[in-house]
Amino acid sequence: MAALRGSPVLPAKWLRGIRPFSRSGALRDARAGVALAAMNIPQVLGYTRIAGMPVVTGLYTLLLPIVAFAAFGCSRYLVVAADSATAAILASGLNGMATAASAHYVLLAGYVALLTAAFLLLGRLLKLGFIADFLSQTVLIGFLTGVGFQVGIAVLGETLGVQVESRRTVMQVIEICRGLAQVHVPTLLVSTAVLAVVLGLSYVTPKIPGPLVAVVGTTWASAYWHLSTHGVATIGAVAGGLPHLHFALLPWREILPLIPVAAACAVMIVTQSAATARVYAVRHHEELNENQDLLGLAAANAAAAVSGTFVVNGSPTQTAAVESAGGQSQIAQAATAGVVACVLVFLTRPLAYLPQCVLGALVLLVAIHLINLRALFGIRRESPGEFAVALTTAIVVVVAGVEDGIVVAMAVSLLRIVHHSYHPYTGVIIPDANLTWKVIPAVRGAATEPGLVLYRFGASLFYANAGRFAQEILVLAERPPDPTRSEGVRWVIVDAEAIANVDYSAARIVLELKDQLEKTGVRLGFARLAPSTKADFERHHLSAAFGPGQVFERLHDALGAFERWRAGAEANQEPAGEGECV
Repeated sequence: MAALRGSPVLPAKWLRGIRPFSRSGALRDARAGVALAAMNIPQVLGYTRIAGMPVVTGLYTLLLPIVAFAAFGCSRYLVVAADSATAAILASGLNGMATAASAHYVLLAGYVALLTAAFLLLGRLLKLGFIADFLSQTVLIGFLTGVGFQVGIAVLGETLGVQVESRRTVMQVIEICRGLAQVHVPTLLVSTAVLAVVLGLSYVTPKIPGPLVAVVGTTWASAYWHLSTHGVATIGAVAGGLPHLHFALLPWREILPLIPVAAACAVMIVTQSAATARVYAVRHHEELNENQDLLGLAAANAAAAVSGTFVVNGSPTQTAAVESAGGQSQIAQAATAGVVACVLVFLTRPLAYLPQCVLGALVLLVAIHLINLRALFGIRRESPGEFAVALTTAIVVVVAGVEDGIVVAMAVSLLRIVHHSYHPYTGVIIPDANLTWKVIPAVRGAATEPGLVLYRFGASLFYANAGRFAQEILVLAERPPDPTRSEGVRWVIVDAEAIANVDYSAARIVLELKDQLEKTGVRLGFARLAPSTKADFERHHLSAAFGPGQVFERLHDALGAFERWRAGAEANQEPAGEGECV
């Protein structure tokens, strides 16, 4: 194997998605790249309809951006190109700023791509690749389902030949319903034929690129039968040749409104790209550096900005396509760029005959793929609360827009993290019939044995949940209301195995709790402190407050110390045997 690793010509972090490679591997990946181009070109043409961009800009996303990611990224499988989610965010954000597909609209889209690259580069410098972990799978499913409905409704009028003017999804539905009586039959027939071809080929022979067959077939049919004279709208002349590298300047007042659009795109790109790259890295036992991929994604979006196209993203469907075609490195994506360059130079003239409804039908199929009802129903069966979160996210996307939807998705994901920490799993530990520990609800009167409560708290202690921690222990330490019981709780030992950290505010509350319990004759202690928790105890002076008889290595040590204390108390002497405590 002729490897480039360690080459003095290239920096060590360049071409990590390609190196090392062999001649046979390069030929295999090149064939996969040609197959990817056949499947991907019709798809990115459809994404331009979502983004509101000229058709040729879809091809541009498969040129310089894909090469830039191959040079600077890390993942060997991730395909970076136009994507439905970021295209929808772009269209939603630029709505009302300029006429779709106009020169000014394209310029604004270029600035969004450049600002997105800046956000991604900042994320790389700050090593923020971990942010992808903060968007839960539940919220992402809801978000992409909402995007699917929004995108599908946006192109439904185009596939039916019904004129739709509104940019808001709800109003689009109303306009389509009102215009059903004016459905353009030839347009509907072409759309139906495209759907039948693509779905039929995917079912019968999945290796044949149905979208490419549909695009070539309908383009030929449109030219041969002059479908435009029958009222079927075509995309018109497409600019040929390679993109010109340029970037015009905009006044600052026009750039400011683009910043939140770019931020929403960056969040979506980080999340989707990292999740996709991680899946294939694990599957193929490849090393993955998410922060290095951020640099590749930043370079790809910067390349998109200067080449006259729009934001690009790591695509799960296109990555799956290149893997199924046998690609095992970014050489496949570079080969795709080569095929696209040939199309731009030699084959753009026939695209003028392509019916617009064909792209609408292809986008509709993408939208249907995004609507993951099976996953939603699975979430509902396993976790109704998380299903409500996913459904809420989807509804916000459809009603308020994709940009607001990504903000809600982030907020809901973070709130769920806070909720789990604010409402951790707690309970009282008791021995069962087999003399092993089990946990029962932490309610008034619950005890491990008479006079002793072993209390488990299932999260780190911080300012928000420390009050609940203290309140629950005070309830457990209350003398039970049953007058027949003469002995109340005398010891409360906290099982701190799940308490990884204690912050300043929580430490103050613990000290107050200790003093409050001691006034009622109850001793508070801790067992099974993690090293990080011991460090927090030292820093916040808890170690000095809790003596060696109040901190234990094991629950059994605490239980043994309590038994000796009780025996000593019954004999009217001080408890002994604290040597097992730490």
